[in-house]
Amino acid sequence: MVNMQDRLRDIETMVAAGEYFTINRARQYGKTTLLNLLEEKLAHEYTVLSISFEGMGNDAYVSETIFCQSICRLLSRMVYYKDKKDMPPLLAERLKLIKSEGTDMIGLSDLFSELCGQMKRPVILIIDEVDQASDKEVFLSFLGMLRDKYLQRKKLPTFQTVILASVYDIKNLKLKVRPQSEHQYNSPWNIACDFGIDMSFSAEDIAGMLEEYEQDYHTQMDVRGIAELIYDYTCGYPFLVSRLCKIADERISVRAGFSKSTAWTHSGIVEAVKELLAETNTLFDDMIKKTEDFPELKKTLYAILFRGEMIPYNSDYYVLNTGILFGFLKNKDGIVAVANRIFETRFYNLFLAEELLDSKIYKAGAMEKSLFVENGQLNMELVLEKFTEAFTDIYSGMDE
Repeated sequence: MVNMQDRLRDIETMVAAGEYFTINRARQYGKTTLLNLLEEKLAHEYTVLSISFEGMGNDAYVSETIFCQSICRLLSRMVYYKDKKDMPPLLAERLKLIKSEGTDMIGLSDLFSELCGQMKRPVILIIDEVDQASDKEVFLSFLGMLRDKYLQRKKLPTFQTVILASVYDIKNLKLKVRPQSEHQYNSPWNIACDFGIDMSFSAEDIAGMLEEYEQDYHTQMDVRGIAELIYDYTCGYPFLVSRLCKIADERISVRAGFSKSTAWTHSGIVEAVKELLAETNTLFDDMIKKTEDFPELKKTLYAILFRGEMIPYNSDYYVLNTGILFGFLKNKDGIVAVANRIFETRFYNLFLAEELLDSKIYKAGAMEKSLFVENGQLNMELVLEKFTEAFTDIYSGMDE
């Protein structure tokens, strides 16, 4: 594990100041891991109520009553399994009652005030995976209720801090509140402060993790050099860092020609990169889905990779912000660039494969197979000719 103590201390400072905020980062960026570590750290001084919207089906958002009932069900489950000893028994019973009978947003607000007023310690509410609810009208009402409680915190008991975790920035999210409607309303989460803590791993962070590994396995690796090499490929994207290290440790070290020591050399990490680029995983699956869901983003990635276009970063252009939000793009000295070498290669391979499948050589091979076979043998000259024609068409007019 990368040492997260500095980041946790920074967040603890925000909590002590009573700030509400959203931790919004790309998929597989360590948000849930950070929240778990944060809950452990804060539990010594605060009562932490931590729930997740993951797995809450669409039925939970049908009405305000059902949504509030679902929130109480999640809180009741957490209280039951985590044995919150400072939870007043009568309050725990009331939570169970609402879980069964339901309430509206005002009733849920009153329950939160009662809960925060009766607890012996300040209460923190953490909700993970709020993206699941971000396009629901009832979630907008829920944020509005939390905002109202925040604004009246000097009059009524409320949470010390509310932390939401998501890919999208809920603070700036615009939600459609009616099907087939073009009317949009800004999120009421504008009371939240900015979360500026860098969650990517620096070369120093990676080196610290490798030093702990080295203490266990004594591979004699060049810790600093390998850490910088891993960072060079990943730019500190947490999932990619962890995945490369896992592949080196579990796969490369047992491959013929390698050992536990040689897996942690330059050649070993290069082999791990090759395996990573060739595999299917949840992050790469999500990358493909996002390029299908956001065609303008796909065009932007294509322009950068294949035409070498220098696109100035503009924070007002939603396509660029979307690419940065998903972790695919970054602002590099005022110019938009692909976030890291792993993503760059993966996107390049994806787009190239799509081009080739649509090219003349594919169509000719599919429709006129007999053209390439003479007397039972492949006519390599004709294949090369068609291949050249296809690539000439594909890259005609493109920069080198």
